[in-house]
Amino acid sequence: MIQEITSVCVHRCGTVAIIGRPNVGKSTLLNALIGERLSITSRHPQTTRHRILGILTRSMVQMAFVDTPGYQTQHNGVMPRMMNRAVSQAVTGVDVVVLVIEALKFSDSDKKVLKLVPEELPVVLVMNKVDLIQDKPQLLPFAKKVQAERDFAAIVPVSAESDFQIETLINALTPLLPQAPALYEEDTLTDRSERFIAAERIREKIFRLTGDEVPFATTVEIERWEETPQAKKIAAAILVTRDSHKKIVIGTKGARIKRIGQEARLDLARFFGVAVHLELWVKVRSGWADSEASLRTLGHE
Repeated sequence: MIQEITSVCVHRCGTVAIIGRPNVGKSTLLNALIGERLSITSRHPQTTRHRILGILTRSMVQMAFVDTPGYQTQHNGVMPRMMNRAVSQAVTGVDVVVLVIEALKFSDSDKKVLKLVPEELPVVLVMNKVDLIQDKPQLLPFAKKVQAERDFAAIVPVSAESDFQIETLINALTPLLPQAPALYEEDTLTDRSERFIAAERIREKIFRLTGDEVPFATTVEIERWEETPQAKKIAAAILVTRDSHKKIVIGTKGARIKRIGQEARLDLARFFGVAVHLELWVKVRSGWADSEASLRTLGHE
């Protein structure tokens, strides 16, 4: 009896890649899983551009979730190509893959993403946004139909936005991880730097407060970083590719960039737990989004 109990109470640790087409809620799911708003979110389809690691640590399990950009099937260009490369790389060297789709939708784009996953890797299918489905009985026959696409290790309906069935998903993932000790300290949330997090939070506010044509051609570069135990002083440049975009980001009499700065400062102060002093300005840098060298310098790989 003692041996049976010992065999059950083993520590598991592994890496889980979260993949899917754009706008299915991958970043919202990552945040729900780790209990912290680590990955930025917005209604724009290319909000996540980077591989972001979020770590969940519990007494008998540690999961390192890799949030990935939405896999691009309709857009060409250097940045989409690099984003797709990040997705392809994410499914190598992990223990489990979570494929996120919208509930009751399984498109050709979803199938293309699924084909990226090696056959030997276990895949958990997450049907997200079930809170938007009025006719819930449709979910079961839909799940059975999708199961024909691959022998999924589990199919879990969730609402990442409202934390519905997040614990069920964690429980489904746990036995799929290898028996291993923890790789990260208990209080480690991510492998990304504070500078990266600050740049991403600022970029999120740009996405949410500007028009549809601006965000994809916008990024944030931290130019100065000073800190004390009580405060952080951050100076950042918002990079755009056109003068017209610069005018949109700045807004009438500087109103929009002022609001971007205010919301980002409050957000970062909550996240870091100290006062934040934030300076923002906008620079036009033509061609940065079309150069792999520039994108790598700006943290896009």
